[in-house]
Amino acid sequence: MKTPIITAFALSALGLIHQASATSSVPDDAEPVKRGRYLVTISGCNDCQTPGYLEGNGKVPESLWLTGSNVGFQGPWGTTYPTNLRHRVQSLTETQWVERVRQPMRPPMPWFNLGAMKDEGLKAIYRYLTHLGPAGEPAPSPAAPGVEVTTPFFDFTPKNLPAIVQR
Repeated sequence: MKTPIITAFALSALGLIHQASATSSVPDDAEPVKRGRYLVTISGCNDCQTPGYLEGNGKVPESLWLTGSNVGFQGPWGTTYPTNLRHRVQSLTETQWVERVRQPMRPPMPWFNLGAMKDEGLKAIYRYLTHLGPAGEPAPSPAAPGVEVTTPFFDFTPKNLPAIVQR
């Protein structure tokens, strides 16, 4: 059974992620873990990667931050789920993390924003994630296009998105 969640909500969240990453500045002298926490907070990482963060107006215990979600994002690419970053980072070195987050990722992850971030910022996020340590369960595996999922999901299929009108 499909359980779509309001598309406008998802589009708003992605807009906030882009706005935060484009306009925020980070103090250069901040300690890496504190700086990583700051970047995670202002870049909107928790919006998708932390269960209940948006619905709870950001009032989710830090112990649950970045543990992934079973709320998917469905579109022409299939259905993808926000990764449990706290588990994922355990298998990567800092260098591997920086290389990985600069690679294209499945929609709707705005990987291009991470690609524009300086190495120091990406390393600070890595250090924050390793500071938090592993927690939570792995996110569901992605589903191919046309495969029905039983989890809730944001619906990005073209029929549900507002059309872009060119004049």
